[in-house]
Amino acid sequence: MHALVFQHIGQLSYERMPDPQLEADTDAIVQVHKTAVCGSDLHIYHGRETGLDAGTVMGHEFVGEIVACGSAVKQLRPGDRVASPFTTSCGQCFYCRRGLSCRCTQGQLYGWREGGAGLHGAQAEYVRVPLAESTLWKYPQDAEPELALLTGDILATAFYCADRAGLKPEGVYVVVGCGPVGLLTILAARERGAEQLFAIDAVPERLEKAAEFGAVPLNYQATDPKDHILAATSGRGADAVMEAVGSEAASRLAFSLLRPGGTLSVVGVHTSRQFAFSPTAAYDKNLTFCIGRCPARDYMETLYPLLHKLHTPLTSLITHHFPLSRGAEAYQLFDRKAGGCLKVILEPGGEAA
Repeated sequence: MHALVFQHIGQLSYERMPDPQLEADTDAIVQVHKTAVCGSDLHIYHGRETGLDAGTVMGHEFVGEIVACGSAVKQLRPGDRVASPFTTSCGQCFYCRRGLSCRCTQGQLYGWREGGAGLHGAQAEYVRVPLAESTLWKYPQDAEPELALLTGDILATAFYCADRAGLKPEGVYVVVGCGPVGLLTILAARERGAEQLFAIDAVPERLEKAAEFGAVPLNYQATDPKDHILAATSGRGADAVMEAVGSEAASRLAFSLLRPGGTLSVVGVHTSRQFAFSPTAAYDKNLTFCIGRCPARDYMETLYPLLHKLHTPLTSLITHHFPLSRGAEAYQLFDRKAGGCLKVILEPGGEAA
């Protein structure tokens, strides 16, 4: 098969790799129809996350068709169209039973191999899925594949972020970062009842999209967001801030916008060695701080009705299509935020749109 492969920091290659094989009776092999570039892929691309083996297939967002199943897989069969979360999960361990499938004791993250162990990613023609029956979602025939793909990572992550923020209709809320996850967090917050919502970024096209999705856009390079939030809250600060960037600067800004007793909900993947605020500052603000990986598998079916309800805004986020063979070019475009790029879909064997 062909795949997009990590070589070293800043360099990916499109090359031939061995076809994946069933390694356990709970595995499935999926032919990838569509995969995507995610913001967290850039942490590997830029070396902010280290340890990945050269020769690892990239990517963790995909939909496709099952082509082979292990003997223990009874509820799925070849020909089923499936979407996957970005981690595998057993469905039975302590964490899976408590709705934290992202911390499954047997789970693996697609696209992470270190020291010769781990799981290749999905930016490929085929991908092996361990624990297939509890990992994969056989999505309904009327769901568009590209939207089903979103449920396995960024749409689930957005709703997880909003859910942890404890939204109420009378509150004042802020989303920091208007990349794909941040924009979807705006939609999620509106769905969860938020009425007064601000969104902070510096890319004009993304701020325009934030306004279209129902938030008041604030360009932090042109204005001080804190002035606007204090003005909207009689000087208190926001009831909750949802941070979808994953940087020390974004967390520092988010913390500064919160009122005492407020909630900071963070889903941006952080690679910093320290927090952006001190324990003393958190104590003095009576902070509720929520951070961590989204249990995407626990959200996927519940998000299905929203694929129809939010069809127009969801499809508007998918701005670029590339054949997998041009995946390295797609990464560069996504990294630069060039050409209004928000979400890039890669298609094995496909043609650029």
